[in-house]
Amino acid sequence: MTVSEKTPVDFWFDPICPWAWMTSRWMLEVEKVRPVEVRWHVMSLAVLNEDKLDQVPEEFREYLRTGAWGPVRVLIAAAKEYGDEVLGRLYTALGTRFHNQDLPRDRETIVAALAEAGLPARLADAADSDALDADLRVSHKEGIEKVGQEVGTPVIAVPGPDGGQVAFFGPVVTPAPKGEAAARLWDGTLLVASTPGFYELKRTRTQGPVFD
Repeated sequence: MTVSEKTPVDFWFDPICPWAWMTSRWMLEVEKVRPVEVRWHVMSLAVLNEDKLDQVPEEFREYLRTGAWGPVRVLIAAAKEYGDEVLGRLYTALGTRFHNQDLPRDRETIVAALAEAGLPARLADAADSDALDADLRVSHKEGIEKVGQEVGTPVIAVPGPDGGQVAFFGPVVTPAPKGEAAARLWDGTLLVASTPGFYELKRTRTQGPVFD
């Protein structure tokens, strides 16, 4: 099967979110067992929450103001210069360091991730610049408008039966299923997401992200 025969799956992520990271690792498993191709896009928790900072805990509020902008800005800068095809490998390099290795989300970590992704260290300068924030907002808006403002990251969109896209938030899962378990979750997610009038299925989380 060629790439052109695979179903495109658009995936919007913010690299600082551990739950989006879990979903993205599941999505890579799905690529191995279903005829899909993931197309990566950037969204931003800082943008999503900028008008409701008074509704989030103080610790997270401060992080959204100071630490959440840098990684997404670097991703946007990389895509702007080298194309969207670099986003997947840069996301993997950043996410592995942020989540699996629990490294600080600072310039040194970002530069190391850029090197692993085959990208120049100078792109790290974008973390402290708002020059491409308009591009970030466009990418964020494209994803979030498919599902509404009441959700977070990730957002996934797939072709629907009517020719449009079916989009949904999540799934939120830990640890990331592998092999046939990943395939079953994918099939089930598509089934409920494509059901007219279906909006939500949820239960309380009793376990944190398991990075393996």
